[in-house]
Amino acid sequence: MTSVTPHGFETRVLRIPLVAPFETSFGRQDEREVILVRAVTAGAEGWGECVTMPMPLYSSEHTEGAWDVLHRFLYPALLGVGPINPRHVAGRVEHIVGHRMTKAAVELALLDAALHERDESFASYLGADRTHVPSGVSVGIMPSLDALLATVQDYLDQGYARIKIKIRPGWDVEPTRLLRRTFGDDLLLQVDANAAYTLSDARLLRQLDDLGLLLIEQPLAEDDLVQHAALATQLQTPICLDESIVSAKVAADAITLGATQVINVKAGRVGGYLEAVRIHDVARAHGVPVWCGGMLETGVGRAANAALAALPGFTLPGDISASDRFYAQDVTDPFVLDEGRIAVPTGPGLGVEVDAERLEAVTVRQSWTPAPGHEAAAVVGL
Repeated sequence: MTSVTPHGFETRVLRIPLVAPFETSFGRQDEREVILVRAVTAGAEGWGECVTMPMPLYSSEHTEGAWDVLHRFLYPALLGVGPINPRHVAGRVEHIVGHRMTKAAVELALLDAALHERDESFASYLGADRTHVPSGVSVGIMPSLDALLATVQDYLDQGYARIKIKIRPGWDVEPTRLLRRTFGDDLLLQVDANAAYTLSDARLLRQLDDLGLLLIEQPLAEDDLVQHAALATQLQTPICLDESIVSAKVAADAITLGATQVINVKAGRVGGYLEAVRIHDVARAHGVPVWCGGMLETGVGRAANAALAALPGFTLPGDISASDRFYAQDVTDPFVLDEGRIAVPTGPGLGVEVDAERLEAVTVRQSWTPAPGHEAAAVVGL
C-alpha cells in the first residue's frame, strides 16, 4: 500500500432526509445525520464515512463525540508526522481508546486517497472476487401488519434478494409468521432484534424456529456472549451477532464460545474495513458465514460496503440496498438494484464521485484541519 502525506482533513456533518421513517427497537429516524471526512494529499483526495448517530443508542458513539475526537485527537495524531501507510493508521491511533466508527472514517479516507494515487479500486485492494453482490433490504418496525405486508411486497417487486425485519417485544412472532405465511417458504427471511431481549425470553424466541429463518440477529445485549451461547443451545434458528462483534478477537471468542453461527460485519462498528477483512478471514477459517450490515450509509459508505461484500466469505445477502431505499437524492450517483444485485464500483479508490452541489445542500457543519504549512488548502478538490 502506497504511503500518503495528508495536507489536511475536511469534516462535514450532513443531515439527509429519509424517504420514509426507519424504526428499530432503539428508536426512530426521519433523517440521517452522518459525518463525512475528506483527506487531501499532494496527489489526490479520499473520502470516509463516519456512521455514528446523533445519540448514543446503537453504540456509545455519537455525532458530537465523533466531531470532538476527530479534531482533538485523531487529526493531530496523523497530521504533520510525514508519510502514512493507511494500513498503519489503526496502530497510530490505538492509544485512543474506543471510537471505532470515527477511526474507521479517517482510515477509509486515507485508503481512498492512496488508492486514487495508485489507480487501484478499493474492491481489488480488499480482494473482492465478484462484480455484483446480492442485495437484501432492512424493514423497520411498521405501524401495522398491513403496512408491513405492503412494504415487503414492494421490496420483493423491486427484486430484493432477502428481507430482514426489525423486531422487539410485542412486534416479533406475529409479523414474522405473517410474512412466512404470505410469501411462502422460498422467501429469504431473517429478523433483527438489536439487543431487545434477555435470556428469559428464550421460550418466546423459540416460536421463531418453525418459520425457516436464515438467522436471528443480536437477540441479547452486546456484552452477553455467554448468554448468547446459552441461548444458541435452546434455538434451532442460527444466532447472528452484530453489536457484539467489535474486533476480530471478539469474533474469534464468540465463535469459540458457540455464541454465534453467523456474523454481521459492519466496518464502522469494528474500527475500519481492514479490521472487517480480518473478521471475514477469521470467520471463513472457522466455516462461519458472514454478511455485510448497513448503517444507512451515503454513497460513500455504500461503495465501500459493496467492495467488502464482494469478498469470498460473504455468502449471505447483505444490507447493501439501492440508494433510493433511504434517500431521494444521495451525495453520489445512486446505487441501483439490478436483478437483486448491486454493482461493485471498479473505478480508482471507492469508485464514486461526491456531488459538490448536493453535498453543500445537506451540510450543516464543516471545518478544515490543515497540516502545518497547508492552511490555505481548505477548498482543494471541491
